[in-house]
Amino acid sequence: MSYTLRGRIESRLAALALPLAAVSVISATAKQWWPLELAAVMVGVGVAFDFVYHPVLPYQPGWAALPLGLFELAAVMAAVLGLHVRAPLALALALFAVGWALAQILGHALLPWWRLSYAEDGGELGRAGPVLALGVVVPFALAGMLWYLHLPPTVHLASGLHRGPYVIERRERLVGDRGAVVVGGIVVRHSDVTISHVTVIGGENGIVIDGVDHVVLDHVSVSQSALDGIHVRRAAVVIRHCSIDMRGIRFGQGIDISYGTDKGESLVRACGVVGGQEGIVTHSAMAEIAQNRVSSTSLRGISMTEMSMGGVEQNTVRDANGVGIFCGDHSMCSIERNDVARTRVDAADGDQTRAGFAIEVQFGAEAELSRNELAGNPLGLGVFFDSIVRWKR
Repeated sequence: MSYTLRGRIESRLAALALPLAAVSVISATAKQWWPLELAAVMVGVGVAFDFVYHPVLPYQPGWAALPLGLFELAAVMAAVLGLHVRAPLALALALFAVGWALAQILGHALLPWWRLSYAEDGGELGRAGPVLALGVVVPFALAGMLWYLHLPPTVHLASGLHRGPYVIERRERLVGDRGAVVVGGIVVRHSDVTISHVTVIGGENGIVIDGVDHVVLDHVSVSQSALDGIHVRRAAVVIRHCSIDMRGIRFGQGIDISYGTDKGESLVRACGVVGGQEGIVTHSAMAEIAQNRVSSTSLRGISMTEMSMGGVEQNTVRDANGVGIFCGDHSMCSIERNDVARTRVDAADGDQTRAGFAIEVQFGAEAELSRNELAGNPLGLGVFFDSIVRWKR
């Protein structure tokens, strides 16, 4: 069929009308924004491709629907991951599949039956087209207004020292002015909190997040905490562009995310951690640990353990004592494109599993490895106690 540009867009919006109604109901029922974010990504990617298809495919044969659909699916999933839309994978795939199937049914059967000139008009829907476009644009506009009206208030933390612990007990966005420092730690006790551009010094734990949802830490700096730099329990969080200094802290971890498997996936990206027992560690959690730099740890550099699941990707680990990257205790780890060097033998411990392994998989864990750079380590890969390693090409 030969589509006009308007026909492509109107036919696509007709196919997406039912999925959009479904995600609106899901969003209102669950009181979550990600269904609408997912729908917006689908519409945006689809319409963008329509502008590409129009000059490239003046005539689109029916058989092209499947390869083009797979290509669009890949683009949608890449956009979802790149924009950090926290949509369950199964639902995202199901929503796309429903939209694609409806497009085939409408384009090949229902729309030509309803509008006899559908093919001659290049897929255009006549007067119904603008109405359909408004039916898509208006709900998104209203949702955007509602989202804006419900944004948490922004609190500016003035430059200078603030005595802690600083406790957050409401929805808010805490933004530090240049030179804003909290001495004694920050405790987050409410969901939907963002903390950005704040320096934290001291405290039992630098920043504590326990049992609350939708917390984002962005450009925070933590040092001199007695235990963990960032301490997360029973929660899924987003931590990005952070700086954690644990030098001189014997028993603490830089970032510890634990016991939140049922809370969804956490993200730790582009952070720098120096010192501590473990730079970044998860226990019974789902997480993506990516593009971080961890150095000079006394136990392990990066760890996923106690039935954790997730990815350890594009990290740099230097001068870890014993083990660089660890996947243990029935965890399932994807370890890809990391750079691990100068891991040291833990001579004081005497444990052969701590003999300077760049990557170690232990105690019933499963790991998939791909394109890791392991240089200057006493040993490369260690696999112990019924663990499984697969190589991804």
